[in-house]
Amino acid sequence: MTRRKMLLVTGGATVLGLAALIGFADHNATFADDDDDEGQERLIKLLTTAKIDLQQGLAVGEQEGQPISAKFEVDEGKLQLSVYTAKDGKFSEVLVDHANAKVMKAEPITEGDDLAAAKSQSAAMAKAKTTLKETIDKAVAQSPKARVVSAVPSLKDGRPVVSIAFLDGEQMKTVQQPLD
Repeated sequence: MTRRKMLLVTGGATVLGLAALIGFADHNATFADDDDDEGQERLIKLLTTAKIDLQQGLAVGEQEGQPISAKFEVDEGKLQLSVYTAKDGKFSEVLVDHANAKVMKAEPITEGDDLAAAKSQSAAMAKAKTTLKETIDKAVAQSPKARVVSAVPSLKDGRPVVSIAFLDGEQMKTVQQPLD
């Protein structure tokens, strides 16, 4: 699955944005395998089958390098947990089994929109003073019943921030947290 299928959901309208393609989502971000609200509903329904949370997925992704972003998404009708990692100047997409917290596969990211997203996320994390997991844990403490769906870092006015999408009941909401 590529990150090209990231969707931005603002209000009730779905808008595919270039910013989402490179990881600068500042609105309610959800990830699906099609371009309509049905994809968001499918993601919400499938999230109930996940036995691990996004933070556990980040910890598993560390086996392949420094986690630079993570998200639950629907690919070919199935839920998957994707963690982008950086190691020695190279990037990988690590697919983590959401049922048993094991790496299913790790693929190098070498071209296209995925590489552009990984580079921008890595640049943000290079300026970060905290890890994604630490920042997510702080955000979760403020909304303990919400489930984290994604964490995508970016640079905003030169400062590293992470957009964290939560599922709170059946509502998606996004918060931005500083990484410095």
